[in-house]
Amino acid sequence: MEAQDFFHVPVLGREVVEGLAVRPGGHYLDATVGGGGHSRLILEAAPDVQVTAIDQDEDALAAAQKVLEAFCERVNFVHVNFAAYEFPVSKFDGMIADLGVSSHHLDTSERGFSFRARASLDMRMDRRQPLTAADVINDWDEAELANIFFKYGEERLSRRIARRIVEQRPFYKTTELAEAIAYCVPPKYRYGRIHPATRVFQALRIVVNDELKSLETFLSKAPQALVPGGKIAIISFHSLEDRIVKHSFRDSPLLQVLTKKPIGAQEEEIVNNPRARSAKLRIAERVED
Repeated sequence: MEAQDFFHVPVLGREVVEGLAVRPGGHYLDATVGGGGHSRLILEAAPDVQVTAIDQDEDALAAAQKVLEAFCERVNFVHVNFAAYEFPVSKFDGMIADLGVSSHHLDTSERGFSFRARASLDMRMDRRQPLTAADVINDWDEAELANIFFKYGEERLSRRIARRIVEQRPFYKTTELAEAIAYCVPPKYRYGRIHPATRVFQALRIVVNDELKSLETFLSKAPQALVPGGKIAIISFHSLEDRIVKHSFRDSPLLQVLTKKPIGAQEEEIVNNPRARSAKLRIAERVED
């Protein structure tokens, strides 16, 4: 894998740098370094900036190390899920987390995040963990599957889809699962704006990677690592994540919300990067103890 294969244009990059108020000599945490896009913008924004860059995906870290090679002396890379990171107290002037699944994950068929190509049902961001999407699909009972499709995929036909999956399993390939889902829903739904398997695949990805619980854990621990006046910026891509960010910021005794409404991408950015259409950026500031 080449670094450029992973690198993607950072969503809301200008808004993130402005929101973090990046300052010379500041130390920033990129909690989801991905292809290194946001870290690069932060490092370029002011002299002598340092970045701690973490990610649970070893491919992401390898790619980011290449992309940020020119800044290598000012970047510390850590292979860890942001929920498990040991946050130092009052160390960072700002932090960013981009919660979106990267285009690399969707385009690298063997990772199993997309049904555009035949691949194993994997979906693990951190391939050190044991649970895969195939395990969930083939081992969980019908009620559990229906529940996660509805809760995490907001799929209104969750029970019908879960019933068909249980009837026809085992499934080991992405395309086989997607086809089974497509053929168990009404034709109007099957040929709608999005593929009928889209929400199920989102739900599976969230469950396999324990994304919402990890986000809650991260948001409960991260504020203590900011210096007073330090900013935290979170980019989410669906309502479940955005709701958690909104309430965590509002309920934290250490944070003052700076964005009453989330910041969205401008039309120009959406034209150049359609992925930005659903992005929502919320920013908060660490208050004095």
